[in-house]
Amino acid sequence: MPLLFKLFLAPAALLAIQSLWSLRDGRRFLAYVRRSLRAPRSGFHPPAVVIVPVKGVDAGLGAYVDSLLTQDYPDYSVIFTMASESDPAGACLAGRLQAYRPIEGSGPREVKQVIAGATRERGEKVNNILEALKAAPAEAQALVFADADTRPKADWLRSLVGPLADPAVMVSTGFRWYLPGRTFASRLRAAWDTSIATMLGEHRHNFAWGGSMAIRVTDFRRLQVAERYWASTVSDDYGLTRAVRDAGGWIRFEPRCLVASSDETSWRDFRQWSNRQIIITRVYSPHLWRWGLLSHSLFCGTLLLGLCVILLPGPGWARWGAAAFEALILLLGLSKARQRARVACELFPEEARLLRRHGACYWRLWPLVPWMMLFNFITAGLTRRIEWRGRHYELISATEVRVVEPEA
Repeated sequence: MPLLFKLFLAPAALLAIQSLWSLRDGRRFLAYVRRSLRAPRSGFHPPAVVIVPVKGVDAGLGAYVDSLLTQDYPDYSVIFTMASESDPAGACLAGRLQAYRPIEGSGPREVKQVIAGATRERGEKVNNILEALKAAPAEAQALVFADADTRPKADWLRSLVGPLADPAVMVSTGFRWYLPGRTFASRLRAAWDTSIATMLGEHRHNFAWGGSMAIRVTDFRRLQVAERYWASTVSDDYGLTRAVRDAGGWIRFEPRCLVASSDETSWRDFRQWSNRQIIITRVYSPHLWRWGLLSHSLFCGTLLLGLCVILLPGPGWARWGAAAFEALILLLGLSKARQRARVACELFPEEARLLRRHGACYWRLWPLVPWMMLFNFITAGLTRRIEWRGRHYELISATEVRVVEPEA
């Protein structure tokens, strides 16, 4: 047996087993989404406050504000928070909110804007949230945190808060779901990010996502999230995840709170954004970064080794054997990626036309995702610096961050 084929055989077998396991998880994810969509809506809806940090005017900000003001939830308030009065988002929000008048039984009872000011102790987004918490209504029993670059449906808030009826659930979370865009970079980002979304599920290894997460006020105070986990961080969601795990709690993923996002991106912005996600992961969840680096190195390294077996001189049976293993691995990965396309169709039936035309990007571009991921994971091993909405940070540790460049 040729030495090169021997070197290929062990990682190829391991990768095939891992791919089968991943495909099984993909089927479980799809089944969980379907059960969640069929389940009756929760009747648990305590007074809630939704805190939305904003910076700049995203393309869909106006539509987002409209969706937030028309949530099917009986008793909630909304706080928009930003660092500076000069932020362009302030004028956009003021125009949308000026004409808003609460109607009994519909929309929020109160909408506020909070100016947080600058800080060099933590990330700007986290600082904005902490200032907004000071303005939260005293009667609020649930804290909800959201991002303004998504498109939540009318039942998003009810679906997100509902799981908190279970005392065992400390945090309820959703995740973003990028819809296919017009550019290649936007479609690759959709394939890249949905591979992370499907890591969530009906298990106890979930992580919170800052664009759609809820916690009871009593748990937030008891865990001392603001004082212990958000005092010096750039990541609100990883901080909250650490707080829950340190307390031995449960983060529940709610598929109804997978929120669509459809903004376009360039290749440069996608590369910067994806690197930032994994650098943050390396600092705040190093075991997950190590596992991801190992997993994607195994995938890419095995495919390269198999390609060498196929192309270099050697017995025909070894070439055919390597080709068979490579085809099996790719087919298993494509099968799981096709499940993501089905998830998108079931979650967003209103986007049926878009998904019929471009939804194949979830699986057609999937073979590129592991290579992009490997680049991101290697980059994260070489630097701890990130740029986030115009500010630059050095992530020294999970509990220490340094602003390395003042805001212009």
